[in-house]
Amino acid sequence: MTTAQSKCMQMQAAIAAYVPDGAHISIGGFTINRNPMAAVYEIIRQRKKNLHLYAHSNGHGADELIGGGCLSRLEIAYGGSGRFAPTCIRFRKAVENGSLPVEDYSNYQMTLRFTAGAMGVPFLPTRSGLGSDIVNRWGFNPEERREDKRLPDEKLIVMDNPFGDWADTHKLVLVPAINPDVTIIHVQKADPTGLARIQGLPFADAEQAKAARHLIITCEELVDPGVLKEQPDSNQIPPFCVDAVVHVPLGAYPTACYGHYDYDPVFLNRYKKTAPDDERHNAYLEDFVFGTRNHSDMIAKIDSGQLEAIKADKRTGYAKGLDRR
Repeated sequence: MTTAQSKCMQMQAAIAAYVPDGAHISIGGFTINRNPMAAVYEIIRQRKKNLHLYAHSNGHGADELIGGGCLSRLEIAYGGSGRFAPTCIRFRKAVENGSLPVEDYSNYQMTLRFTAGAMGVPFLPTRSGLGSDIVNRWGFNPEERREDKRLPDEKLIVMDNPFGDWADTHKLVLVPAINPDVTIIHVQKADPTGLARIQGLPFADAEQAKAARHLIITCEELVDPGVLKEQPDSNQIPPFCVDAVVHVPLGAYPTACYGHYDYDPVFLNRYKKTAPDDERHNAYLEDFVFGTRNHSDMIAKIDSGQLEAIKADKRTGYAKGLDRR
């Protein structure tokens, strides 16, 4: 019986190896929950450029990548950080000034697109989007699509139901599959082989993971091989999908990681005040990202009392008594 090879890597090496300039990437999480922030900050720290980002309904992670100047295109269902930024701040600025082409889909459409990629089929049908401007408004024009072979020829296609009026469905929307070069997700537990467990809501992370050509897992806890096999029905990511495992406690900070810590309202409020102004935002990046060697360095800048305040209650999985204002 052979021992499975460890896929553990340092964050710097994983990002350098699997996120080249111009890559098509996706990141997991939802608004301010379980974004792979340590990886996001390392992408910015390594000054990656011209990335094409796919995200389901992301918040702080996508906004930081936009603010860090890493993205050339974005496909997303929703970009917001809860009450701290109902529409993400750097995201909004980039759309308003025309510096970032964005193509939007519904939440369900994005889930189906990742699912199609995971299934190995070129598209999936849905009714989602019928009667909405999602069908009519495209973020990438036909010329861009012709020039870039990674873009589908059409944003989506509305067609007649090929089975007639079966099930009272007259029209269908065909949404194209997504197959990122690399997906990055943050999980609560993983082992060195890549077997990974998401606790709490999984969002579309499993579909994003399985759709990608490469997968980086960042985790709160790195457990011994065999531990996660004791409850195999609780695992979502199989080892054969995974290329790199990075152990990084507080790897979703300042977003929440269910069962470990809540989002940090102090950090997010400070970002809310800083991000709208280019000069202040650049100073923030110089201090928190470029001025730090890694995520541990960045976390060391956070008040220890605030880190204690966001610790999750073992019973509920969230911080008790946290001032969320």
